[in-house]
Amino acid sequence: MPYELKHVFASLPQMERGVAKVLGGDPKGNNFLYTNGKCVIIRNIENPAIADIYTEHAHPVVVAKYSPSGFYIASGDASGKIRIWDTTQKEHLLKYEYTPLSGKIKDIAWTEDSKRIAVAGDGREKFASVFLWDTGSSVGELSGHSKLINSVDIRQQRPFRIVTGSDDTTASFFEGPPFKFKCTLSQHSQFVNCVRFSPDGSRFATGSADGQIFIYDGKTGDLIGSLGGEKAHKGGIYAVSWSPDSSQMISASGDKTVKLWDVGATTAVTTFNMGTDVADQQLGCLWQKDHLLSISLSGYINYLDKNSPDRPLRTIKGHSKSIQCLTVHKNDGRTYIYSGSHDGHINYWDAETGQNDSFSGKGHTNQVSKMVTDDANDLVTCSMDDTLRFTNLGKQEYSASDVVKMDSQPKSVSTAAGGLSLAVCIGQIILLKDKKKVFTLDNLGYEPEVGAIHPGGTTVAVGGADEKIHLYSIQGNTLKDNGQTMAVKGVVTDLAYSHDGAYLAAVDDKKVATVFTVADGYSVKDEFYGHHAKPVTLAWSPDNEHFATGGMDMMVYVWTVGDSDKRIKIPDSHKLHHVSSLVWIDENTLVTTSHDASVKQWTITY
Repeated sequence: MPYELKHVFASLPQMERGVAKVLGGDPKGNNFLYTNGKCVIIRNIENPAIADIYTEHAHPVVVAKYSPSGFYIASGDASGKIRIWDTTQKEHLLKYEYTPLSGKIKDIAWTEDSKRIAVAGDGREKFASVFLWDTGSSVGELSGHSKLINSVDIRQQRPFRIVTGSDDTTASFFEGPPFKFKCTLSQHSQFVNCVRFSPDGSRFATGSADGQIFIYDGKTGDLIGSLGGEKAHKGGIYAVSWSPDSSQMISASGDKTVKLWDVGATTAVTTFNMGTDVADQQLGCLWQKDHLLSISLSGYINYLDKNSPDRPLRTIKGHSKSIQCLTVHKNDGRTYIYSGSHDGHINYWDAETGQNDSFSGKGHTNQVSKMVTDDANDLVTCSMDDTLRFTNLGKQEYSASDVVKMDSQPKSVSTAAGGLSLAVCIGQIILLKDKKKVFTLDNLGYEPEVGAIHPGGTTVAVGGADEKIHLYSIQGNTLKDNGQTMAVKGVVTDLAYSHDGAYLAAVDDKKVATVFTVADGYSVKDEFYGHHAKPVTLAWSPDNEHFATGGMDMMVYVWTVGDSDKRIKIPDSHKLHHVSSLVWIDENTLVTTSHDASVKQWTITY
């Protein structure tokens, strides 16, 4: 194969304020599961940089759970569809597909023999269903609620029991199979967000937006008591998860804490304070072997430390919203990948290990559109918040002083030696020197889309919506229009000079990539055809002989400048979303990203 997937740095779970997030755990204790958009993400619990992404749902996936055998995963989406698929093979073959509900599926539970599945959520006729996994035929009726069901669980011992928790402030208890309604549990005064049986089946717990956790007998459904006296948490409780030995449990709350409970003594042994920001609300948790995980509203996944409750052992960061741009930077022999997303968040990744973090301090407040590094060791970013930022990569924190406000929204940024930067904004081209604006061109007569400074620092190329590339020369601190333009086939979506400055490549919305020879007065060297839809990003390999393009057709092509027929095609590089940005680590390693909020590295062999 000319290409091979080397690493996947997965997205974080997609979070919504006030909505619980269900984490799934693998029965062997190696992996955990969550969802983002139409993707189910499987991550290794010891090394979260090892990840796999399942992308076969047509609608946003809400929840995914392993079968107790560990061989299958059931995932449910917003349209009421459930897919049961194989975990043992790379292809994740579909075993069965059903549509048990007419609305969003919010939770899934299996019986311990992996034969029956209960699903709960929203629907027109019913809010829950329980059926045989291989035929889809019903094994009972889960009725008794007047509003959507948030959570469902099945006792993992015979006699089987099912419990559901709903927005109608009650939980319902069922006996079976076939399952029939036994009683309503109406101790809570607010939405019931989570219900979970203990692994030994002796008890189950309900957690609610009223901040209370009640414990019931697992066989009869009788109330045993509550945790923490009058209230377990100051805020609403979104999730509970039992310890493997059924003696303890953790609970995640909107009061920004996670608590560890001794269930027998009904008291909190440890309180983990997760922060003071709204983004630190805890919306999900999972007790997996020795690991205690919780999820913040920010999407960050926290590994809790019983010995040091105010500092997680580690926090997995990343992106939960679509990534718009990428760049790489080498530091002390290590390569770091920088990525910027739709919500203004910038993350950096160690290209080898996948360990990542974000800058400290206050950064962009809106989409990061483009990013590059300059020779002063700064990350230069432009954003829809109408600013350009220079962030020192040694310090890894945002600086309030190195922000340049623009008159209109910047779309593209480029840098060259000697402290030069070029920002292309709506209706304007701006030249900056040493982080200050020195020259502005407006009334251009065309709409500029993207710009690049020649590595020699003498010429600027700007691609326009007029299907032309305009050349300007840099004279001191000014830009002079040379009156020279090159016609391309369509609106320019991206352009870049090769690292040695010999070529200029551009892609346009007519699906063509064009390469110009700089020394030859920008004559056309070749045109490259292959994309089925608009290409939006382009990157030169460090060898200056190859460049990669990515676009709306989810394809990535690696082209050879000397031979337009010689190309490497990576189909479905990001299955459900178009490729938004590309960057090369070295001549054989290409990094791609997309609106699926994940970063992928590919090994390319020519």
